[in-house]
Amino acid sequence: MSETTEGPKHSCGFFGIYSFSEKPVSIRIYNGLMAIQHRGQDSAGITTLSEGKLLTKKAPGLVSEVFSENDLESLTGSIGIGHVRYPTTGYSLEEDAQPFVVRYPKNGLALAHNGNIANMGPISKIIREKGRNPSSSCDAEYMLHWIAEELIKSKGDIWKAVESTMKALDGSYSVVMLTGEGELIAFRDPLGIKPMCMAADKDRVIFASESTALDINNMLITRDVQPGEVVIVSKKGIKSKVVVKPNKKALCMFEYVYFARPDSIIDRRSVYEARFRLGQILAQKAPAKADLVVPVPDTSRPAACGYSDQSGIPMAEGLIKNRYIGRTFIMPDQGKRDLAVKLKLNPLRTVLNGKRVVIIDDSIVRGTTLRPIVSLLKEAGATEVHVRITCPPIISPCFYGVNIPTYVELAAYKHTVEEIRKKSGADSLVYMDIEGLLRAIGMPKSALCLGCITDYYPTPVGNALAKKIRNSKACKTIRCWEMVD
Repeated sequence: MSETTEGPKHSCGFFGIYSFSEKPVSIRIYNGLMAIQHRGQDSAGITTLSEGKLLTKKAPGLVSEVFSENDLESLTGSIGIGHVRYPTTGYSLEEDAQPFVVRYPKNGLALAHNGNIANMGPISKIIREKGRNPSSSCDAEYMLHWIAEELIKSKGDIWKAVESTMKALDGSYSVVMLTGEGELIAFRDPLGIKPMCMAADKDRVIFASESTALDINNMLITRDVQPGEVVIVSKKGIKSKVVVKPNKKALCMFEYVYFARPDSIIDRRSVYEARFRLGQILAQKAPAKADLVVPVPDTSRPAACGYSDQSGIPMAEGLIKNRYIGRTFIMPDQGKRDLAVKLKLNPLRTVLNGKRVVIIDDSIVRGTTLRPIVSLLKEAGATEVHVRITCPPIISPCFYGVNIPTYVELAAYKHTVEEIRKKSGADSLVYMDIEGLLRAIGMPKSALCLGCITDYYPTPVGNALAKKIRNSKACKTIRCWEMVD
């Protein structure tokens, strides 16, 4: 559900910048990370290059908690990368915070990434066999060691090193990397599962997970980094090459449904407009006799606007969100989850009393918070509650960086829509269908990753892991990121 206790968690955000005018960049990285803080609240980090040395500050916490003014002043240099993290592999430990740094080859490398390596098991085994001992449980550190080894093998040829890395990895990754030699490198997996945009002018080049990180730095998006493409920025300028040609694309559809900020542009498409169209299409497919349209804060507001626009039913803020309850607030049993919802959301009784209400939300994962939300509305006087969900039923886990749990924890895997409706106490429940989702985003099925709603994945390892989990009763209780061997 939208930013309640059970919603799908984000899988990190990154920022990279090169200043041709050699101006300090740490404050720009800080601002960029603040703009994508929603993508991860577990930890934050910045690495800059100054006089041939890689300087790093990272720690658990929000961007504003991790960095002081003195920290930013000490992170000198005109090239740098930054990261905000939510863990989908690894743990919530300080050593898992990004960027990661290695001191070889030559003056070393630093890396930050958004995604998830599905074949992490064999990759980590090979790295350790080479005598490298990563200090974390995070796939990004293993990726960094892999690239460093490939750079040694290719005698410093970045193009070849990244190409061979792409061919070895199965999964999703958008990466910014900083070399001790003074180069900023960006690359995106051959399927383009995770987003990456860039902006460039005569003074600087910026790469980021979302265009909002460019906006805050007064830069306009130039283009997206293409699937399989490597971009190298140095004193010589900007060079780019597609080193692994994609045979298809598979952008994560959740960027449009839930992850990205509504004011972001993802692969040339407005997130706000996609969500607005989701609401419009839901109103066409699933009309309701109601007095009010109410969004579950915050990501569902554009869709609620679209539903209201199409249906003619006025929209109202019937649920007020407590912004001081963290997104990662998870309770172990249903009674405590009910309390968690009350801590996070409070109904406006004067708005809801005596009204038939349509609530708009982005997704149902476990289904554990739908019932307390419906109860809140009815206790506040709503006479009917009709639930409309902008994402199709989530029936399978994710192997590419979204914290969607294993099959048996998913409400739509275990239950029919009618069973979920009855359990929630809603008067009606309708999900978006896949055809409507594609219409709203404006992309064909062949260009999106829909694994969590189709149980068919865009990479070989993803399909193999899903089959392994489905065929083993024991594995059905194991989280998908514990199956990457």
